[in-house]
Amino acid sequence: MNFISNLKSNFSSGLVVFLVALPLCLGIALASGAPPLAGVISGIIGGIIVGSLSNSPISVSGPAAGLTAILVAGIAELGSFELMLMAGVIAGLIQVLFGFLKAGSISNYFPNNVIEGMLAGIGVIIVLKQIPSALGYTDLSEEGASSLSYIFSDFPLFVQTIMSQIHLGAIVITLISIAILLIWDNVGALKKLKMIPGALIAVIVSIALNHLFKVIGSPLYVSEAMLVELPVVNNMGELGQLLVLPDFSGVFNSKVWVLGATIAMVASIETLLCVEAADKMDVKKRVTDTNRELKAQGIGNLLSSVIGGLPMTSVVVRSSANARAGATSKLSAIIHGVLLLLCVLVIPMVLNLIPLATLSAVLILVGYKLARPAIFVHFWHKGRLQFIPFVATMLAVVFTDLLTGVGVGLVISIAFILLGNKKKAYHILETASPDSKHLYITLAEEVSFLNKAAVKETLNNIQPDMEIVIDASKSTYIASDVLELIEDFTNSRARELNISVELIGFKTTYDEVAEGENTAVTVKHHAAI
Repeated sequence: MNFISNLKSNFSSGLVVFLVALPLCLGIALASGAPPLAGVISGIIGGIIVGSLSNSPISVSGPAAGLTAILVAGIAELGSFELMLMAGVIAGLIQVLFGFLKAGSISNYFPNNVIEGMLAGIGVIIVLKQIPSALGYTDLSEEGASSLSYIFSDFPLFVQTIMSQIHLGAIVITLISIAILLIWDNVGALKKLKMIPGALIAVIVSIALNHLFKVIGSPLYVSEAMLVELPVVNNMGELGQLLVLPDFSGVFNSKVWVLGATIAMVASIETLLCVEAADKMDVKKRVTDTNRELKAQGIGNLLSSVIGGLPMTSVVVRSSANARAGATSKLSAIIHGVLLLLCVLVIPMVLNLIPLATLSAVLILVGYKLARPAIFVHFWHKGRLQFIPFVATMLAVVFTDLLTGVGVGLVISIAFILLGNKKKAYHILETASPDSKHLYITLAEEVSFLNKAAVKETLNNIQPDMEIVIDASKSTYIASDVLELIEDFTNSRARELNISVELIGFKTTYDEVAEGENTAVTVKHHAAI
């Protein structure tokens, strides 16, 4: 009885997620340089398998825009889709290992500005790489790369090639699809129809419009070469024969392992971030077991790659659609996976009528949302210590590759953290009089080893015959490295240069220092650090 009740309350939300996921599965496969069926397989496994194994009631898994740059680069570098599938198998195994190692909190160690910069870079790549398809030119398979170096290496030739082969019908369909998507998302009068995703409306309109072009014999008609190309199957047996298997010889290829590790890391981070967001959208405020989620994702990626599907993550777009549609349990995600499977088996002929230009329009808006100007404004207002790593990560992802871009962002963020710690280690108040010079140094609440260089630099720059006060009364923690540095200064440099040092708030071996003969150090009072 509970199952029937659960089915009734989650079938409608599962249907909505299916309608959102279908064009995204096809579009992301297109953006990844993979067969369209690979994206649908990933959605099916993400819904049925991951949905069953995960305990997240709201999140939905499937092929993700965040992995497209990695997959395109991997296929180009390895030279075959089958080797990329082997990397997906490795990624799945690594994710399962992450789960057993309880690495569910791994996303907490990546700064938000680096993650947002990575997503913005991916958004830029998605937009620019979909422009040829949006214009009706789709023959970029040989130049596929994670970055846009193939465009900028000879930009005039690239523009000339695209412009010589653009198709006016594809441009019309792209513009109409974008208009539908924007109107559907922004016009208040359509709020009652929000349960129907705009992407589905764009697909239906583009199919009808292209059919009209064909009937009236218009040159705007988009031919089969610019339509989705899914294999037509009549039963599960035929579907099995069409599945692409991984090239297991890639297990001895170091590049395959690097790609697998990259997919595992990025997919895990994106999944954990999405799960965190999904838990916030859950009206019952249930908390997902992130370690179990990593195991579920790993098994899903393993199975998907074994039968020719793209790697997957938990996806924000589908998860938010699931929450808005009123999902109450993970049964909604499972239903969406079942509907995707039935769609491939029952209506592949209909899917093959979808113009690629429409999917490009969907992806262009997906990319725009990842790199929308509001994100740049947000980090600009947070200050340069947040803005510069964000922009640097985005640019590095666009012009190199995703892993290098994230590495650049992390290095810059760490450098800024060190700079920030240097400035926040203490406050200096300096006063001067005719016969002496006083320096009052107030240490911060926490003084870590990261502040050692700043403290050392300040102490080394103190001039002879000065009177200084080092106040630690507000400090709750001072690293032993910094304590030793201050102790060495009071025992050596201060004596040599006749520097008078007063320590406030310390309770260390300074008692012995203060009791020594000919010392310039005095202790005003003691407090536990």
